Amino acid sequence: MRKLMLGNEAIARGAYEAGVTVVSSYPGTPSTEITEAIAKYSEIYSEWAPNEKVAVEVAIGASIGGARAMSAMKHVGLNVAADPLFTCSYTGVNGGLVFVVADDPGMHSSQNEQDSRHYAKAAKILMLEPSDSQEAKDFTIKAYELSEKFDTPVIIRLSTRISHSQSLVEISDRQNVPLKEYQKDFQKYVMMPAMGRKRHVIVEERMKALQRYAENCELNKIEWGDRKIGIITSGIAYQYAKEALGDVSYLKLGMVYPLPEKLITEFVSQVDKAYIIEELDPVLEEHCKKLGCNVIGKDLLPITGELSTEIIKEKILGIKAENVLKPIENIPIRPPVMCPGCPHRGVYYVLKKLKIVVSGDIGCYTLGALPPLESMDTCVCMGASVSGALGMEKARGKEFGKKLVAVIGDSTFMHSGVTGLIDIVYNKGNSTVIILDNSITGMTGHQDNPTTGFTIKGEPTKQVDLVKLSQAIGVERVQIVDPFDLEKFEKVVKEEVEAEEPSVIISQRPCALLKHVKFDGPLTINQEKCTGCKMCMRLGCPAISNKEGKIEIDMTLCNGCGLCLKVCKFSAIEKAGDLNG
Repeated sequence: MRKLMLGNEAIARGAYEAGVTVVSSYPGTPSTEITEAIAKYSEIYSEWAPNEKVAVEVAIGASIGGARAMSAMKHVGLNVAADPLFTCSYTGVNGGLVFVVADDPGMHSSQNEQDSRHYAKAAKILMLEPSDSQEAKDFTIKAYELSEKFDTPVIIRLSTRISHSQSLVEISDRQNVPLKEYQKDFQKYVMMPAMGRKRHVIVEERMKALQRYAENCELNKIEWGDRKIGIITSGIAYQYAKEALGDVSYLKLGMVYPLPEKLITEFVSQVDKAYIIEELDPVLEEHCKKLGCNVIGKDLLPITGELSTEIIKEKILGIKAENVLKPIENIPIRPPVMCPGCPHRGVYYVLKKLKIVVSGDIGCYTLGALPPLESMDTCVCMGASVSGALGMEKARGKEFGKKLVAVIGDSTFMHSGVTGLIDIVYNKGNSTVIILDNSITGMTGHQDNPTTGFTIKGEPTKQVDLVKLSQAIGVERVQIVDPFDLEKFEKVVKEEVEAEEPSVIISQRPCALLKHVKFDGPLTINQEKCTGCKMCMRLGCPAISNKEGKIEIDMTLCNGCGLCLKVCKFSAIEKAGDLNG
């Protein structure tokens, strides 16, 4: 049977068919749907871990315990998981172990462009890269075979376009894969220096075996066509190249680390001109040039952003794209914006009013950096807001700290903010941390986390109490405030930044998009009362606009959250009434 699947769904299907029994991940676009899809299979234990490091460690433990296991993450999540990743390369596996990482060329939802192929090389771990949904499923099944055959973890590298594009997939039944026998073996699994030295030798021998395998494996294949042009490529770049260049010759690499040598040199020798088409860094290109191959790569094609058929056709064939559909009129840019009713909007409105320096973090609330709120000063990585605030305070002194807060979401706080708060308390900081508790992991599509009280399968579980957790760390000043109560929120922020000790403000209001959140319905502007002061515009609500000097509320966007009522001093904003009447 064939089914239309996202690349992420196909990875999940591959895990199911391969007999995987344990999956632990942390949500991160563009990888999130992998574990969400896996959670639908009752035969697989799946979980959202607090962060990627924990998720990978859970998967490693499951593998050592004899199960086929997986952990999925986005590219920056692999940074968080790097510590166990590098060492499990030494320990090897018992049950097959696969890590799926989704890179984000073009930074559609990420703070950097990062090429995860470097991790495979640095950690000496086999890496596969599918080019469509069928391969995503097939490569996942193959990854488990290779993992157990070569005693190695395997990384499957995706990109946004593979993760989120759909193609047909042939689906099969689940394999019955029994647990491998568990045997105590401290020489293999206890990575003390004496054991690690011996295991490193084994890793190097494994890499030689994998190198030999790469030369003739079915994952790397030549498609002969016109030999005037030869293309060496992998992943989504293969699809772009095929569409742009047609019937030329291709060396399609499904195994991108370790890379073959003889296969590449023989291919290059049989074409008139060889091009390397790859997104982001010149990984394939540098390998080819090291082999002495005369190839053309990043001198011609961009090193940043996504490739496209148009770019490839223009750079290689000199043909510029024609008949590209263009808008008849200039369409205004639509920057990302917090949703109508977003609980974070009140927080940033107050922080901007108070001219507070905001050490920011990763999540929906990062949008608070944009006009008109413009309240966030920094954003580096998950959890950096809390520890970064302490650094700013220590650099500039306590008085500066009284105009400084860290802002972090509830899920991000559990991911990597807790240790930063411990650092503040332990090292006698005065920083104020605002935890934006919107009852869900918002930006990646409403996943549960340790603060929500539900597992990935919707089962009730223990719920982390943010107040008790903060107090257990040593924070004595903890307050819960509704961010839509602007007067009280402002009062609390003023109090806490002035305090001569660390403090935590829990801004508690659920995400406006959650199913159980209900508002009273849209609002409208009473034009007779409106003075045009534009105070409501300062909220940055996408439902409120200024059209030729006239303030209007788009009732198709407004959900009636009522925040704008709190800032209008002239009672010019009113309930719209029954729109069906």
